[in-house]
Amino acid sequence: MNRYLLLRLADAVPTVWLVLTLVFIAMRILPGDPALAALGDMAQPEQLAAFREKMGLNVPLWQQYINFLAGVLTLNLGDSYMNGSSVLDLIGRNLPYTIELTAVAMVFGIAAGVPLGVLAAVNRNRLPDSGVRAFSLLGYAIPDFYLAALLLIVFALNLRWFPINGVGEGFVDRMHHIVLPALTLTLVKAAFIGRLTRTSLLEVFGKDYIRTARAKGAREPRVIYRHGLRNALLPLSTGMGLSLLATLSGSVAVELVFNRPGIGRLLIQAINERDYGVIQGGVIVFAMMVVLINLLMDLLYIIIDPRIRVTS
Repeated sequence: MNRYLLLRLADAVPTVWLVLTLVFIAMRILPGDPALAALGDMAQPEQLAAFREKMGLNVPLWQQYINFLAGVLTLNLGDSYMNGSSVLDLIGRNLPYTIELTAVAMVFGIAAGVPLGVLAAVNRNRLPDSGVRAFSLLGYAIPDFYLAALLLIVFALNLRWFPINGVGEGFVDRMHHIVLPALTLTLVKAAFIGRLTRTSLLEVFGKDYIRTARAKGAREPRVIYRHGLRNALLPLSTGMGLSLLATLSGSVAVELVFNRPGIGRLLIQAINERDYGVIQGGVIVFAMMVVLINLLMDLLYIIIDPRIRVTS
């Protein structure tokens, strides 16, 4: 197991370096001058020069790259070009809201999607199966932002069951505010996970050990959950990892529709203001989260299937 972990960590290091390099290059090839974007077209040349010196934009590109890597390693992502606030502080204030929304959506998406997939697989080509497949197709077809807008109009504006925007104060109020944003992502995740569970289970149900278990007189719930679902966990966990990454990206649109604070909303605001420092920091955080999730999924594989640690 230790060898497997070391191999996965070794694979993650060049991935992180490549991501950081691509982020640095992307920020440098964006059109426009960060100094002009921050100070405006009426800024004097000496003001622009002072700003570039303060932000480290007046040194050669290779030195900027070294300073950039050193800043990431020391958790110094620089300052916002617009208000001078620390990028790390801005991210620290907004990241918990994105994590909260993503976690709630994933928990309820899995809680709803897995039983739906089991129901569809057990009742293959019957009415429950058709209903689950129709729900999955609908979940694939509706974009996150469109579904968020529909839920907002129906349940917040018309029925007034839930708040229109914000995050609330206190646990109960926060849960009340998060219902519609989380429901938006939950419906999409449940559709994906339900479809994936159905496919994985149907493949497992065709294996010899399932027929053997039934031939020995094992009860059907034991066959489904002990022999079927347990052996379907590996492809299912892979899909859940991909679904978690999609939930992170989907949270951007949801945060905008419901006017919730979060990394996605912070990034969109920074893009509109051409605040390159915040854009760079936000993209780095998103990229690191993707790398971390992939690493955690690799570790989950060896828990689900111990044979992986032997063959890796």
